[in-house]
Amino acid sequence: MSAATSAMQDYETTYRDATMDVPEFYNFGFDVVDRWATDRTKLALISVDPSGEEAEQHTFWDLKMLSNKFANALRDLGISKGDRVFVMLPRIPQWYVVLVGMMKLGVIPMPATTLCTPRDIEYRINQAEAVAAITDLENAPKVEEAAGACASLKHLIMAQGEKRGWLNYQQQIENSSSILDGVEPTRSDDPLLIYFTSGTVGYPKMVLHTQASYGIGHVLTAKYWQDLGPTDLQWTLSDTGWAKAAYGKLFGQWTQGAAIMQHNAKGRFDAQLTLKMVAKYGVTAFCAPPTAYRMMVLEDLKKFPTPDLRHCTSAGEPLNPEVMRQWEDGTGLTIYDGYGQTETVLLVGNYQCLPVRPGSMGKPVPGFVIGIVDDYGNELPDGEEGQIAVKVKPNRPVGLFQEYWRDPEAMERSFVGDWYLTGDKGYRDKDGYFWFVGRADDVIISAGYRIGPFEVESALIEHPAVAESAVVASPDPVRGEIVKAFVILKPGYVSSDELVVSLQDHVKSATAPYKYPRAIDFVTELPKTISGKIRRVELREAEAEKAGKEPSN
Repeated sequence: MSAATSAMQDYETTYRDATMDVPEFYNFGFDVVDRWATDRTKLALISVDPSGEEAEQHTFWDLKMLSNKFANALRDLGISKGDRVFVMLPRIPQWYVVLVGMMKLGVIPMPATTLCTPRDIEYRINQAEAVAAITDLENAPKVEEAAGACASLKHLIMAQGEKRGWLNYQQQIENSSSILDGVEPTRSDDPLLIYFTSGTVGYPKMVLHTQASYGIGHVLTAKYWQDLGPTDLQWTLSDTGWAKAAYGKLFGQWTQGAAIMQHNAKGRFDAQLTLKMVAKYGVTAFCAPPTAYRMMVLEDLKKFPTPDLRHCTSAGEPLNPEVMRQWEDGTGLTIYDGYGQTETVLLVGNYQCLPVRPGSMGKPVPGFVIGIVDDYGNELPDGEEGQIAVKVKPNRPVGLFQEYWRDPEAMERSFVGDWYLTGDKGYRDKDGYFWFVGRADDVIISAGYRIGPFEVESALIEHPAVAESAVVASPDPVRGEIVKAFVILKPGYVSSDELVVSLQDHVKSATAPYKYPRAIDFVTELPKTISGKIRRVELREAEAEKAGKEPSN
């Protein structure tokens, strides 16, 4: 493997000269997918079944034809540019067809994890006033339970399987033309998609990305960080509902002409199966969250040779330097850590042309000015801890989200002076490397999933035994962090192991199951400010101290 990427032989020169050209009109479906489809044999996607044994391949030409058909099917239903559509699908080929077809029309997909509960689904559809919902047979009952409370919802589309009352995806495809014409062009600043992201002071916010800023912006992610080219096969471990799917399974990879692999994994993460599949399918570039790497290094890596693998990346939370060492000892490959958000493309990363400093986020991606600022937007000197921030003036960078849609208060909190504040704390050393310290807010990152404490607390308070609760992150050797709840019981209730299970089961049923508190302490009071706000920071610090770690905030 080359010591430097073909895209970036010299970091300083590339960073200094980097420019991003944004045309007046842009559409990822037409300008990327259909452009690569001129070679009808070029591989775009490998979709692997849960066992890891069976795979279905799609060329760019296949996806062009299928997405055209789906776009025509949507037009026949009266779904048009600007309409929002809720999409909750597992890692199956239909997810790509559905998203690309909508993008071609300017219809706005709202990707969601299949772990969403009926309450989550109802909230998302109503907040965005979605006109349609697309899911599979397994998840259809949850959508049906939510649908009755969703006034805007007109169409239910079954992408895999059949069910009474649902439009059948396969029939819609078969009855539609593969010729897509008469489409209103999308401008570069037209909406592309909406992600929902967890926060600490309310329910999930709607993150709105535009056609060019996100579609073109992820060139930075794939070209410089993932080091991808037209002969690569990229496998990123991610649920289709998370922004990491956009980072590693869609936009940047296809702009570079790389093929994508997805595995419709079921149940717990299987480290051995994952390592075998890297070799079986000839994966050349691999991205996984730290949790997956932590589990894989527990295996004897030398028993799982991966001859085609040349480049490894990680994102979602900071990667432990010891895990990086063990991975390199077992595979001979360095893990290049990176940092970004649902609101952005990759912001900071490690690259092959630079020495990796284990534990560091790396240096800013070409095209972004990243700083460390105080809460008022004043830039801080090297070595001083503050908020990681993106400079947005005088020029707003390509790759930054357009807005928290319909939430001006969130926008006001996040944009201060010349900067967008990420809400994460860090510092920059004298050599320009950035180091993550912790989150400036209370969001918990467990096994790569972002979990807002407010959502868990809201679920807990609905249990008849709970008077009040506070939810924080507690350090965990495998997941990085787990959700821990501190609960004050109502009079007449007594703490017990049975009650712990009851509370956990209640949260699993009330919100996405991965959000449930894996640890619960029963307390008689919670630390609060004079104004009555819970001081979660005290609880987090106590948890970190017990674990023998520095607190995350």
